[in-house]
Amino acid sequence: MLGHILDVLLVEDNKYNVEFMLEALKKHNLADRVKVFRDGEEALDYLFATGEFSGRDPCQQPRVILLDLRLPKIDGLEILQRIRANEMTKMIPVVVFSSSAEDRDRVESYRLGANSYITKPVFYEDFMKTVTEIGSYWALQNIPP
Repeated sequence: MLGHILDVLLVEDNKYNVEFMLEALKKHNLADRVKVFRDGEEALDYLFATGEFSGRDPCQQPRVILLDLRLPKIDGLEILQRIRANEMTKMIPVVVFSSSAEDRDRVESYRLGANSYITKPVFYEDFMKTVTEIGSYWALQNIPP
């Protein structure tokens, strides 16, 4: 995996969505290489090796970030903005995976540098299929910079 220990950084506060996403990612043996954060502050601390993650090697970054927009502490759009503003993280692919189908959220996500914007499917089967496809493409097929 090109030296990456972590393939997917998942930033999602809904515990059911996390469970479903991990279940879907197991189909490609990715579930063990997913780090889950339930709020934006913790995710940024991990990415930038600050706070409780200050001892972490900041050169070891995920192959892809799956990012919800509505998060506690720091929302997804601000996380995206900070990721793109930092030399260490600006090239990491970010897939916004949100319940929001609002044009303003989609447009702002792309304006801030999202690589993809996917609206979370409502039905379980569709949700699982979408997450499986996201994991397969971004963590296994896509060649990161």
